[in-house]
Amino acid sequence: MQASVENPVGLSSADGHKMTYNTEDILIGLCESVSQVLAKASHSQIRYSGMVQRIQRTCLKPDIGCFVLFDGGFTGLVVINFSSAAAMELYENYMINMGMSREGLASSHTSDEVSNVMGELMNQMVGDFTGRIARELQTHITQNQPKMLVLNKQVLLSVDTNLDQPEARRVTFFTERNNIFYLELAVDRTEFIRLRDFETFDSVSAEDVFESAGKARAAADSAVSEASSAADDLLESLGM
Repeated sequence: MQASVENPVGLSSADGHKMTYNTEDILIGLCESVSQVLAKASHSQIRYSGMVQRIQRTCLKPDIGCFVLFDGGFTGLVVINFSSAAAMELYENYMINMGMSREGLASSHTSDEVSNVMGELMNQMVGDFTGRIARELQTHITQNQPKMLVLNKQVLLSVDTNLDQPEARRVTFFTERNNIFYLELAVDRTEFIRLRDFETFDSVSAEDVFESAGKARAAADSAVSEASSAADDLLESLGM
């Protein structure tokens, strides 16, 4: 069910290079970033449907909804709605891959730790996507900090993204255990037209994004541990 990225929607020049890039091309790049980063993070297979659904609006749905706004060369909104089973599978695989024991993991998707990890993964996915956009479309977009919400009902997401001609799409994703989550993209109707051939520059890969995030997480944990140890030493020196 994996969608192909070898010949996405659009016109091609005589030498085989695409001449135009539209919403579906942007969506394919986003889907690739999501699947590659999550596969690397969880050491498991992540695939997405070969069919895309046109939708009228984006919304946050149970059990965990996450959204990110981006702006720059074009403006848009990314929403991912995880089922509790999908969120827990990805969370557990990620944490075990990071060296945590299964006994020390959160047992419910409502845990703050699960939300924090899913937000961290969302940040990595969109970061990979922005790098892909810079490389393939030669434009620049920036993202805000992902917002994660544990939900028990659907929430219509109405965010002021200044979209003049909004287009919205939904794609179904499957984890290795066939748990489902949904990606939704809302973006201003846009088309990139190739004016001349160019070489794509090297960008950060999904592996590099994941490795950098792992190092940052390890450094943060180390800093917290050192601060805690210093505080304990201070209290001990005061006889407390």
